[in-house]
Amino acid sequence: MEKIKLLLRAFGSTVFFTTLLFVCAGKLNYIPGWIYFSTTVMTTLMTFIVTQHNDDLLKERSNAAQGASWDKLILGLSAIVFVISIVLSGLDSGRFEWSPKVNWQINSLGAFITMAGHGIFLTAQKQNKFFSAVYRIQADRGHAVCDTGIYKIVRHPGYLGMIISLIGFPVLTGSLWSSIPIVVAIIILVIRTTIEDKSLIKELHGYLDYTKRTPYRLIPYIW
Repeated sequence: MEKIKLLLRAFGSTVFFTTLLFVCAGKLNYIPGWIYFSTTVMTTLMTFIVTQHNDDLLKERSNAAQGASWDKLILGLSAIVFVISIVLSGLDSGRFEWSPKVNWQINSLGAFITMAGHGIFLTAQKQNKFFSAVYRIQADRGHAVCDTGIYKIVRHPGYLGMIISLIGFPVLTGSLWSSIPIVVAIIILVIRTTIEDKSLIKELHGYLDYTKRTPYRLIPYIW
């Protein structure tokens, strides 16, 4: 039942944001809108395929109520910024065409970048059984450091995947103006990574040693 609930919630979110994009665009013959819809359906199916046999992960991902208050605030801000990016994209590339028009191949490249980022996010989610929607130390589940697989490269590969997906969004919609809220969203993610990393060092046993083995938070050989 939990799997079906999460799937329905994800598709509901897809329908909501796609509808908002088309309303702001003011037309149905809006190629970026249909590419966005197809991309979000694909990423939803990718998520379902990866998580459908992992009941513990599904339960933890839906357990946001127990997360840290600072992380809930950041998630709320991120949601608002994403809504703004959707609205700006529709108004820009759909209704008023403030940005130079691009062909569907460019939009499709954005879709590919978005799905590639989501693939990294799902890899991180699959490899870390303590992956959670909101920051919390899962003492009830024997929380331990994940330092294998993609976590050997960077300490927060899930956030790296999200940033790559965000970079793909303005390309997908063909909207230069949407880059402004997307940059804000990326900054928020970097702040979230920093706060979470410092919290893990203080609160999760073995994480400080892990930072010495894997020195980069988000970008290999840079930060």
